[in-house]
Amino acid sequence: MKIFSKAQIYEGDALTSKKQGITSTDLMERAGTQIFNWLHMRLQGAQVPIHVFCGIGNNGGDGLVVARHLITHGYNVKTYIVNHSTTRSKDFLNNYERIKNTTKDWPVLLNDASELPAINEKDIIVDAIFGIGLNRPVDGWIKQFFNYFRSTKAFVLSIDIPSGLATDKAPKDPESVVNAGYTLSFQTPKLAFFLPETAKYTVQWEVLDIGIDPEYLYTTPTEAELIGKNEVLPIYQPRQKYSHKGTFGHALIIGGSYGKIGAVTLASRGALTIGAGKVTAYTPKCGYLPLQIGFPEAMVITDKDEEKITSIDFNISPNVIAFGVGVGSDKQTITAFEVFLKTNKTVLVIDADGLNILSKKKSLLKLLPENTVLTPHPKELERLIGQWEDDFDKLEKTKAFSKQYKCIVVIKGANTITVFGDKFYVNTTGNPGLATAGTGDVLTGIITGLIAQSYDALAATIFGVYLHGKSADVLIENLGYQSFIASHIIEGIPLAYLDLFKQPEQPKIEDEANDDKK
Repeated sequence: MKIFSKAQIYEGDALTSKKQGITSTDLMERAGTQIFNWLHMRLQGAQVPIHVFCGIGNNGGDGLVVARHLITHGYNVKTYIVNHSTTRSKDFLNNYERIKNTTKDWPVLLNDASELPAINEKDIIVDAIFGIGLNRPVDGWIKQFFNYFRSTKAFVLSIDIPSGLATDKAPKDPESVVNAGYTLSFQTPKLAFFLPETAKYTVQWEVLDIGIDPEYLYTTPTEAELIGKNEVLPIYQPRQKYSHKGTFGHALIIGGSYGKIGAVTLASRGALTIGAGKVTAYTPKCGYLPLQIGFPEAMVITDKDEEKITSIDFNISPNVIAFGVGVGSDKQTITAFEVFLKTNKTVLVIDADGLNILSKKKSLLKLLPENTVLTPHPKELERLIGQWEDDFDKLEKTKAFSKQYKCIVVIKGANTITVFGDKFYVNTTGNPGLATAGTGDVLTGIITGLIAQSYDALAATIFGVYLHGKSADVLIENLGYQSFIASHIIEGIPLAYLDLFKQPEQPKIEDEANDDKK
């Protein structure tokens, strides 16, 4: 699913009005009606008090459409106009006249001297104060309303985006943003829904189709894309009957040091379980027995040193090489990595201490083969690209880094984001169970194993991140967040693959018949 920018959303609205021969007010009516339909389907006429707070721009106009339909359908509605400026949009004014012609209970005008309306915990607040067009700080008296919303503990439904939240920068003052229980976003989700600093302002979100021109939606390229099952299915490469282990490539995992051989084991198991034909682990001598006993499917090459990697010398021809898991940052290891990079032409996946080595000696970044995959967690990323102002600035700095070194960067975390050049790929799978040691090592192995199978590096990264998270999702119901460990991801990979082709369950005919009899 594409994530359109603010400018693209405005462009799509204007093009839709032109191509479909409708006014912007007509399009606003369509959008507000969809919000009403969503509410009506869930409330079914229930007389819970609904408080619709409208700004004086287009988001407020959407709110007025919702309020008008709620009123005409007999709901218990109170409408408010948050009068934060002297400038009103044309479509807001059109819908203000419409609601005044619908009811004698006209909207209540609120300003900095107004008393706070009475709202109870079981009421519903519809937030239509500010939309994506907000371009200035929220006034202090409006923040009082936002804090009041929070204090009431009432359910808050935001229209398009929580009021006060921008589409391209994080708020400096958390009190200046509405905390929504649910956000109904028009036609496309907003990037802000998926970043740590801004996602917290809506518990859940849903996209409503408001009939934006299909050709525009289909043909317009976007900077960001949301990755779900529909997006990864075309990436999947089915296996042919007469394939053999050589068909699916040879992955080399270089890493480990004394006390950290588990990292190499996890990565190697991840690479083989995701489908690589062969996996070889390159470790210090102390890794030989643990790997041969604990993971007999892997081949093992050892360094001459007992506890650390001091040279990288092998006589095999892998299709892809992973470096860094558990490798440590000994001076001899750093030197070995530098010597290796000067002659290596094989595509790389670099994680953990490999990233820290690159951060310490940034001249090595120029030696990376094109399309190298880097998989940093936030601190490792900061060491690579420097500090950022907010999550949006982080993405811009990562994009610049990716373009400079022609590499793929995986920003690990909730909604892991893969950055390549000018594009962001936002993952939708995964859960808090993944916040445990070793899960990054498994991800390194998964991406490496997919590249070994001839997936190109970007496709392997997007697909690998998705399967990594989906494995956790399919297992978590039986394991719980707290008890989930990295090895479970490997156990869940087969289920993640099978889930790609699982069809949604359809109700049985006899169940429907029984429901009719009730």
